[in-house]
Amino acid sequence: MKPGLRCLLNRVKSLFSKSGRTAKNASAVLTISDLFSNATGTRPGQEMCHMRNEMPLGSLTCCPWSGCCGMGDFRPRTVWLGHPEKREQRYPKNVINNQKYNFFTFLPGVLFNQFKYFFNLYFLLLACSQFVEELRLGALYTYWVPLGLVLIITVMREAIEEIRCYLRDKEVNSQIYSKLSARGESWNHYNVETLFFCLLTTERNGSCFLRTDQLDGETDWKLRLPVACTQRLPTAADLLQTRSYVYAEEPNIDIHNFIGTFTREDGDPPVNESLSIENTLWASTVVASGTAVGVVIYTGKELRSVMNTSNPRHKVGLFDLEVNCLTKLLFGALVVVSLVMVALQHFAGRWYLQIFRFLLLFSHIVPISLRVNLDMGKMVFSWMIKKDSKIPGTVVRASTIPEQLGRISYLLTDKTGTLTQNEMVFRRLHLGTVAYGMDSMDEVQSHVFSAYTHPTHDLPTSRAPAATKVRKTISSRVHEAVKAIALVHNVTPVYESNGVTDQAEAEQHYEDTCRVYQASSPDEVSLVQWTESVGLTLVGRDQSSMQLRTPTGQILNFTILQIFPFTYESKRMGIIVRDESTGEITFYMKGADVVMAGIVQYNDWLEEECGNMAREGLRVLVVTKKSLTEEQYQDFEARYVQAKLSVHDRSLKVATVIESLEMEMELLCLTGVEDQLQMDVRPTLEILRNAGIKVWMLTGDKLETATCTAKNAHLITRSQDLHIFRPVTTRGEAHLELNAFRRKHDCALVISGDSLEVCLKYYEYEFMELACQCPAVVCCRCTPTQKAQIVRLLQERTGKLTCAVGDGGNDVSMIQEADCGVGVEGKEGKQASLAADFSVTQFKHLGRLLMVHGRNSYKRSAALSQFVIHRSLCISTMQAVFSSVFHFASVPLYQGFLIIGYSTIYTMFPVFSLVLDKDVKSEVAMLYPELYKDLLKGRPLSFKTFLIWVLISIYQGSIIMYGALLLFESEFVHIVAISFTSLILTELLMVALTVQTWHWLMIVGELLSLACYIASLVFLHEFIDVYFITTVSFLWKVTAITLVSCLPLYILKYLRRRFSPPSYSKLTT
Repeated sequence: MKPGLRCLLNRVKSLFSKSGRTAKNASAVLTISDLFSNATGTRPGQEMCHMRNEMPLGSLTCCPWSGCCGMGDFRPRTVWLGHPEKREQRYPKNVINNQKYNFFTFLPGVLFNQFKYFFNLYFLLLACSQFVEELRLGALYTYWVPLGLVLIITVMREAIEEIRCYLRDKEVNSQIYSKLSARGESWNHYNVETLFFCLLTTERNGSCFLRTDQLDGETDWKLRLPVACTQRLPTAADLLQTRSYVYAEEPNIDIHNFIGTFTREDGDPPVNESLSIENTLWASTVVASGTAVGVVIYTGKELRSVMNTSNPRHKVGLFDLEVNCLTKLLFGALVVVSLVMVALQHFAGRWYLQIFRFLLLFSHIVPISLRVNLDMGKMVFSWMIKKDSKIPGTVVRASTIPEQLGRISYLLTDKTGTLTQNEMVFRRLHLGTVAYGMDSMDEVQSHVFSAYTHPTHDLPTSRAPAATKVRKTISSRVHEAVKAIALVHNVTPVYESNGVTDQAEAEQHYEDTCRVYQASSPDEVSLVQWTESVGLTLVGRDQSSMQLRTPTGQILNFTILQIFPFTYESKRMGIIVRDESTGEITFYMKGADVVMAGIVQYNDWLEEECGNMAREGLRVLVVTKKSLTEEQYQDFEARYVQAKLSVHDRSLKVATVIESLEMEMELLCLTGVEDQLQMDVRPTLEILRNAGIKVWMLTGDKLETATCTAKNAHLITRSQDLHIFRPVTTRGEAHLELNAFRRKHDCALVISGDSLEVCLKYYEYEFMELACQCPAVVCCRCTPTQKAQIVRLLQERTGKLTCAVGDGGNDVSMIQEADCGVGVEGKEGKQASLAADFSVTQFKHLGRLLMVHGRNSYKRSAALSQFVIHRSLCISTMQAVFSSVFHFASVPLYQGFLIIGYSTIYTMFPVFSLVLDKDVKSEVAMLYPELYKDLLKGRPLSFKTFLIWVLISIYQGSIIMYGALLLFESEFVHIVAISFTSLILTELLMVALTVQTWHWLMIVGELLSLACYIASLVFLHEFIDVYFITTVSFLWKVTAITLVSCLPLYILKYLRRRFSPPSYSKLTT
């Protein structure tokens, strides 16, 4: 199928900071206007458009129904330019959607998510049973009001979150872009996310730079090239007149490769060019220089960024699942008790109806107020997180799982922008015999200045007196090193208008205030900025020449003869230049020490100093040079051109020719660059490690960079061994490497994404078993899909809770897959932040978020849930005793308002005030992260603690009921008055027994509940004898029963604290 598709204009004007590393105002890639003409799909149009704003990509979807756009199967496509009559294929529309529901699915979806769990389904069936006359035990409101309250709170919470999400998506989807066509320019409010091929740029050198940090996590600017035959067109409008087409492969998730061709039919002869990744501009990337014109190929769900992003899912906390399991046990106990009651009646009469009546009578064994209290508690915990002044800017986007933060076993973090600030700073220049740090850069500057102001320094040393021989030698060596660093790179200076000087004038006079640097690596920018700071400034560059300015203002011109770019395999880059003033040809090269050690001339200091600098957390580059004669270069060029024209084994032949030149290189210097860490990253990682949390770093960056950052951040401590997993491509290689890794103990692991994929394909279980034993794991060159896969495997293999932290669009899948997703608002935008469950402004806030809020939320939720269960079991035990005494009659002990008031106004405030309780102060929790480790075993809510509370409930319920039966005088109403009052007082005292740190609101809750009960006695004459409760007999009986039910527990608590204190008790004294 050959659809018609007209060209687009993607115009991105970036205002850079003075450092030149980031764009202040950058636009994203855009699409054609016809893509948004209707909801089901669009036909390609003839318009060209450009955008003004960069936009983050959420879950970009077509629509909820598969196949609505005719895109059920991904297929290769041919896209035509200049052939509007060939428009056929429809494209998915571009809409960012992070919502879990839409207008029609919201209510059914929320209700389904509530009633798919046994807990809520049980109460729904319970309430519905009251419509059957034979099963009704009281007024309908006693069952439907609590259930309705639960559902209203849940629906309101979900609605608020959905509305917030909708407003965020609407803001992004309403971004403005301009549409350029033959009819002129107009403005539209649509979200624009596409992929297109670069056909034409406005840059003088015919190329443009692309920022891909939202796609692959790398902040290196990528060089993109237009199609050669279209770049030569005079204007962009001429693209509409060409007869050409693009053939593209089917959509897939690979963000590092692309296969396609471009054919122009109206040429003589027709032109056919191959297309690769260098010709593409992906969605979620930013053109960082000039203007690019292209043709749209993929949109909507076909985009690489979308295919690497999972849909948002409804996360259910482990704590909720555990509570759900406990309610099943309680339901089992309910059924057993009901059967026992009927069995003791010898199954007389309509016993099956009696079973149902007893099920309803003892239904309080499974407390409906548990869900209300837990949901409201989670809202309080979320509010506390947002209002914490020590972690400002923190946002809770998923208020259903704050207690998950208290049980994290694995933390998976991105590197760039999360652990680091993504700002490279030059730290060290080492010449072998002398090293220059940040405090001695003025010496380097003076050496460079003297090299251009005192030409005699370059004379042979024999002409100089002995006293100046050393000075001249060092000056010459420093000058050669700085000059090499200023030349061996792919940095391009760009000049922009600053309001005083326009762009053309700034470029002509090399205005320093208007110049910013563009490069494919922030390392290279930092090196060029450093050479500028010491006096040798890069002022101009195109594809064939380079200009440097000396400290005296002289312009040095160099012709670029060859460039050998950095690759992951070679780990080095080189450049051959000719000095226009002298005609000298020099080959400069820089690279990683592991490959450069075998290339440079013999020396005795390279390995040692590289190790020293690496241990300081610096990224080390080895800089070398080699002078070439004209004959040597001509011979090399002939062999190099012939190798590049080869059809078979081209890469191998080219590499062989280059390696023939890379021999006996003169070692000039070592450079040390530091990627500055985020504030307090090291102490935060130390806190997490002491808390028993294993930290894995998943990054799309290079292996050397990732390893260096891991060491610098102390993710890998100096005392730990490091195993770098060798690249493997086959099953056999993976088997051998895994065996080699198995022999090492307590060793951190570093592995690349390609090797990881092979290991997971053949030895998934073995690899995960070994990796989980490591104190730290670093996965580099990871795709977004691989990050999510690692999270999923950790959950499946270990059963432990995971937390994913990231700041870029490439981290969204990982964040959404993890049990807790934390987004960091950083330089890579808010895409990860919007898709996360929790959003923080700095990585260091993660420590307090877990150690304080996560710990408190989990412990408070555990205490609250068990106390609510205790409250319900007490009254159910009393009902069971009452029914047993009165011949197993299915008659309720308390009716109407008493039963509702018991779990609401009489005990709700004190019980709910447990969400304010804490065992230690927040400062102590941060100082002793080992306290967090205790929670990983799940002891605050376990079968052991559950059984203890069940026994307490049975004991207190039995004491209260039997006490009331023994002490009442003649009337049944006295039993109700004595037992119910004792029950209320017991609950209030039990709250006081449970509290560890009193809060003034707790005292208010206790007094308010007691006051509400006393005040309501006036209106409860139907159930309680008002005159009787004013007598001394009533008071001493209630007091006696309450003391017997509570005093033994107070004594046991004291003895336990005395002889078996908890781990935190010493810290609180």
